[in-house]
Amino acid sequence: MAENTRGSWGSKIGLILAMAGNAVGLGNFWRFPYQAASNGGGAFMLPYFAALIILGLPLMLSEWNLGRYGGKYGHGTLGPMVYLQAREGAKPKTALILGAIAGGLAFAVTLLVNSYYNHLIGWTLGFAVSSFTGAYMDQSQSTADFFVGYIQDPKMVFTFWIIALVGLSFAVMRGVEKGIEAWAKLMMPVLYVFGIVLAIRSLTIGSPVNPEWSSLKGLNFIWNPDFSTLTWRSALAAAGQIFFTLSIGMGIICNYASYLKPDDDVVVSSIATISLNEFAEIVLGGSIVIPIAYAFLGPDGIGAGVGLSFIALPNVFRTMAGGQFFGGLWFLLLFFAGFTSAIAMYNYLTALVEEDLGIPRKTAAWIIFVAYIIVGLPVGLEQIINKTADLAYFTEIDNWVGSYLLLVLGLIEIIVVAYLMGEKSLEEINKGGIWQMPKWFYTVFMRVLTPAALVIVLVFSTLDYIKAGYFKFVPDFVAGTPVLIPWVNAARLVILVVVAAGAMQSYKSIKNKYGKEIEENVVSIRV
Repeated sequence: MAENTRGSWGSKIGLILAMAGNAVGLGNFWRFPYQAASNGGGAFMLPYFAALIILGLPLMLSEWNLGRYGGKYGHGTLGPMVYLQAREGAKPKTALILGAIAGGLAFAVTLLVNSYYNHLIGWTLGFAVSSFTGAYMDQSQSTADFFVGYIQDPKMVFTFWIIALVGLSFAVMRGVEKGIEAWAKLMMPVLYVFGIVLAIRSLTIGSPVNPEWSSLKGLNFIWNPDFSTLTWRSALAAAGQIFFTLSIGMGIICNYASYLKPDDDVVVSSIATISLNEFAEIVLGGSIVIPIAYAFLGPDGIGAGVGLSFIALPNVFRTMAGGQFFGGLWFLLLFFAGFTSAIAMYNYLTALVEEDLGIPRKTAAWIIFVAYIIVGLPVGLEQIINKTADLAYFTEIDNWVGSYLLLVLGLIEIIVVAYLMGEKSLEEINKGGIWQMPKWFYTVFMRVLTPAALVIVLVFSTLDYIKAGYFKFVPDFVAGTPVLIPWVNAARLVILVVVAAGAMQSYKSIKNKYGKEIEENVVSIRV
């Protein structure tokens, strides 16, 4: 076995903060509040915590395990990592196919999710500037009109998008310790400070609209479950939120874990990552957005999707005392959260180019910069060309790559780790650990509950997608707007091309390094 000579984390705290930065993103402060609000409030939290335990923790442990194990062989991308563990219980040719599929899905996620995620980061930076300068404070223009005007203005959209991309490029090209870790040590403490300040402010305001809409009643809405609102839809939304918020099913946790030393603790690191993420999401995210939105907008105003952060809250900030300042803090908080997550996706692709093509990291980072420009242009151009705010291309990419394919990749990972790697994965996870995963947890959760839950969620998600018309040639959500149909079909074509290209790249990468054993096609037995 070739020992890992790649970069590594400089410190334990740097690793944990970088991993937390990877997980703590826009999903914590933007997506979680409106998902919770639109899926029953407190009733959403029951399947949310169930999904955290049944799906989140086992998959987080699996991905740390895949990453550290693959890193020992010099791999930082998911395809070869899946191959290495799958070949322990399957013939190399079968492991090759699984590795190629997993690699293709991870390539699509890291390239295409970031194609729109980087734009969202640009929006948050642009809105932070707009808040501090008072640009959206003019009461004569609605915040909805300001948002539409913003996303249709090429100068605003592309200026802040490029600034975000350049920042990501410089962070990644400096490497793991001097780049990613250094940014995490700076941004994550600041993010938590901003979050605490905003949470305190949101919990100390009354409602100027309705005395019944106090901020504390907003907390009651999220923590007092109404079981009559509990549905399969809320359960599916909770499972999707866990994947999105923890960044599992993407390959990027595996990439960060590949820079671990052979005996670095996997169990404690996984639990620390989840704990920091959940503190940011439930304690801070739930205490900032939901109380403040409830106080000003009432129970119907906090389930407004994208509009919650970019339309509803700016409307609140321009009517509350100190709103210009607190609005700026809010959007800087979103920018920092998004930036630390986008670094992980950017680094995954940079590692792929660096390791498979032998290109120096700085050059690889600029190649990925150009790739993100290419795949990100349709996201920015759609609303500018169409003069709408429907974001059909964005929505279709997110429907499939940012939601559905994560579940598929998670299922492949847990099958490989729990069934093909088998008992050896338990030994690998516990290696060097202060805490040890109990065998009963491995058996009950990783071999039974987690894969079963993933299959159930995938089945019901598929049925939900069929019902919503996503499998139709012309999806229902654009059926009444012909101008948007080409954008949806373009998104589908891009997804197919990117998944296929990623699968072929992973197939070639694995075969180049492990060609001899693949040709012999004999089940590998290793100690």
